[in-house]
Amino acid sequence: MAGLLNKLKLVAKQTFMPERKAEPVTEFAYDTLPWIDKKDADVESFVQHYPAAKNLPYDLAEKMKFWRENGYVILDQVIQTAWLDQLWREIEELIEHHEEYQTLVRIDLPEYQSKPVQPVKDIPESVLNGPYIKFNDFHDNSVIGKKIMLHKNIVAFLEAVFGDKVIGMQSLLFKYGSQQSTHQDFAYVVSEIPSHLAAAWIALEDVHIDSGPLFYYPGSHTIGKFNFGNGIFFNNKSTLDPNDFAKYLDETCQKAGLQKETLLIKKGDVLIWHAALAHGGDEIRNLSLTRKSFVCHYSSDKAYRHHRQNPNVDPIRRTINGADVFVNPHMPDQEDIFTEGKKM
Repeated sequence: MAGLLNKLKLVAKQTFMPERKAEPVTEFAYDTLPWIDKKDADVESFVQHYPAAKNLPYDLAEKMKFWRENGYVILDQVIQTAWLDQLWREIEELIEHHEEYQTLVRIDLPEYQSKPVQPVKDIPESVLNGPYIKFNDFHDNSVIGKKIMLHKNIVAFLEAVFGDKVIGMQSLLFKYGSQQSTHQDFAYVVSEIPSHLAAAWIALEDVHIDSGPLFYYPGSHTIGKFNFGNGIFFNNKSTLDPNDFAKYLDETCQKAGLQKETLLIKKGDVLIWHAALAHGGDEIRNLSLTRKSFVCHYSSDKAYRHHRQNPNVDPIRRTINGADVFVNPHMPDQEDIFTEGKKM
C-alpha cells in the first residue's frame, strides 16, 4: 500500500504545506491544493496509475472530472443497506438507553444555548428523539460506524482526490434535517492544510423533498473566499458571523449564475463534496418526516496528523481499507462499544 501511495503522490505532484503565516489567511495557497484542484491536473493519466479504479462500481475518471467542475459527486448505491440499518439500530439503542453512554450531542434549541454540547446521558430521551440534534463522532463508539465512514467505495475516491492516504476526521449523525444556512465546511472544520478537506453525506433512508433536504451550489468551490474579518476561518476573533457568511455565499453564487440544487437521493447513495462547496440544509416542511443521515469529514495523511482534541500527542489509529481514523483520546473506554459490526 505504501508503494502505491508514493506513486500516487508523484502523479499528483503535491507539496507539503509551508508554515502558517501570522497574517490572516484569505485564500487557499495554490501550491498546497490537492493536485486535482490545480490547473494542469490530468485525470486520465492519474486514473491509469491508480489500480483501485478497476474495481469500483462507478467510473472513477468520469466522477473525478465531474468533481473538478462541480465540487461534488454522487455515488449511487455504494453502501450496503444492512450496514446502514445496523448503524441506525445502534443510534436507537443509544437514545433508548442514553443514561449508559458518554457520546456527545449538540442540541440547537434555545434552552440549551448556554451549553449546546453535552453527553447523551444528560439529555432527555424526548429531546434526543426530536429535531435540532447532532450525534457527534458516533463512529468512535461503533465498529459499523467506522466501516461505513471508511467504506472502500468512499476511500478509493477520496484517496484519488487527495493523492494521499485518507484520514477520517469526524462524523455527525442526524435523525432530522439540519436546517443549516449556506456555508462552506473549511471555515469550521479545519485541517492543517485547509484545502485538504472533503465530506460525505450518506443517506440512511430515502430523502423526501419536505424533510429538509441538503442543498448545494454546483461550481461554488471556485468562488472567492469570505473574510470573517480575521481571515477565512470562523473563530472567537471574527468580526463577522455565520449569517454574514451565508448572505455572501448566496449572493455570490447567484451573481455567478450558479443554480441551487436539492439533494434527493436514496438509501445507500453517497454525496461527497469539496471543502469549499457552498451547501446547507433546507427547511423542514413536514415535521413528521425524518432525514436520517451520516455525515463524515475527511482529510489527507499529510494534512491531519493528530486528533483535533489532543494535537500534541501521536494518535492511536484504526485502519480500514487503507484509511485511518483516530481513537478519541478523551473517551478510550467508549471506543468500539457497539461491536455488532465486527460480524459484518
